[in-house]
Amino acid sequence: MAAKIKKGDRVVVLAGRDKGKTGEVQRVIPKDNRAMVAGINTVQRHQKQTASQEGGIISKSAPIDLSNVALADPKDGKPTRVGFDVRDGKKVRVAKRSGEVIDG
Repeated sequence: MAAKIKKGDRVVVLAGRDKGKTGEVQRVIPKDNRAMVAGINTVQRHQKQTASQEGGIISKSAPIDLSNVALADPKDGKPTRVGFDVRDGKKVRVAKRSGEVIDG
């Protein structure tokens, strides 16, 4: 099945403590049905000091479930579902909300 959310997409968080925030997808993990989104679902981690990096408490993004994010509509930035359409002989992703082509 084709991917509805891809790396580089702008997404809106639908559920959880970051509900309503938007961010860019850094990585998609299809096996676990999760995605890494910049600035979303940040967690505090204690890190040991090594020769290459400093120790202490650092903040980093944790993966978020794909069911909790929706693609941001290219027209108005609100959450939208994704559909597929063949335009000019090429399969493209289309925003269901506005009918705009997402990539293409």
